[in-house]
Amino acid sequence: MSRQKIVAGNWKMNKTLSEAIELVSAISKNPGDNSVTKIVFPPFPLISAVTNFIGATGNFYTGAQNCSEHTSGAFTGEVSAAMIKSVGCKFVLIGHSERREYFNETDQQLISKLKLAFDNNLKPVFCFGEKLTERKNNLHFKCK
Repeated sequence: MSRQKIVAGNWKMNKTLSEAIELVSAISKNPGDNSVTKIVFPPFPLISAVTNFIGATGNFYTGAQNCSEHTSGAFTGEVSAAMIKSVGCKFVLIGHSERREYFNETDQQLISKLKLAFDNNLKPVFCFGEKLTERKNNLHFKCK
């Protein structure tokens, strides 16, 4: 069994709507190898427009950069897995090193997010990367 090839881009807090459409338009016009799954992770406000623009373009998908550990409720600024699914996303990033470092996300929170992603038929892209300083100091292959 061969591995599925994936090229994914996390836009982080970058791109305006017009820049986002320009980028996915360029990718759509030059799709490259169709056996490679392409995923873009735009900021939340752009997901719906990017997803609609991509449409049924073969092997090209959108994902969310994060999801809440809660199904719903009074969690201002959070986005649920169900909301992400409802705007057409197929994927969600969980456990990004920046979320762990700056937002102090715990293993238990990540487990909750994974469960909700699966419950909503989202494919989680689970991140377990290093901090930039660790990589620059060649510590990224050392066990903690």
